[in-house]
Amino acid sequence: MPPPSNFLTDDEAAAGWRLLFDGETLAGWRGYRRDSVPTGWRAEEGTLHFAPGGDGGDIVTLETFGSFELALDWKVAPGGNSGIFYWGQESHPAIWHTAIEMQVLDDSGHADAATPSHRAGAVYDLYAPPEGIVHPAGEWNSVRIVADGPHAEHWLNGTRVADFEHDSSDWKRRVAASKFAAFPDFARVRHGLIGLQDHGDPVWYRNVKIRTLT
Repeated sequence: MPPPSNFLTDDEAAAGWRLLFDGETLAGWRGYRRDSVPTGWRAEEGTLHFAPGGDGGDIVTLETFGSFELALDWKVAPGGNSGIFYWGQESHPAIWHTAIEMQVLDDSGHADAATPSHRAGAVYDLYAPPEGIVHPAGEWNSVRIVADGPHAEHWLNGTRVADFEHDSSDWKRRVAASKFAAFPDFARVRHGLIGLQDHGDPVWYRNVKIRTLT
């Protein structure tokens, strides 16, 4: 029998993990630059689910985070696209103007996968993940993001798919060559909101948990 969703083990709780989604309500979340959660997002069957047709928009945590380790599971519908943001600031019209994104995508069914740095697990538009890691649309994928000062790691299904330093010349070169070059506040602040993207496609999240790092 699989372990229950949206649940912390005693060891996780002792290690400082806590849930960002309780599996039943949208407590702890709101829309980006809004006071309420868009109606397209709902707590449904133990998942944090976005379904097109309602009021859309990205959602963010009520709290902000500095150095952290984030874990969650996601799945998308065929052709689906979404994303996981961190260190978002609400000083700009869109969260991606300031926040780093880990891409969520159906690689086999979405045209964005033609660009390697846009595939599932990518540091969007900056670092491409290895191939063959993401599970197909409709299946769950497990994510771990470690953001500890200038160092960050992205993990997908138990494989480290990105390992980078925000102060490095490599990082600066990649940003300068990306769409983020037009946004001077991109990834400038190492403290901010966790966000989940509405890209217009059905997406599901569960087991969203975090622990802060010193």
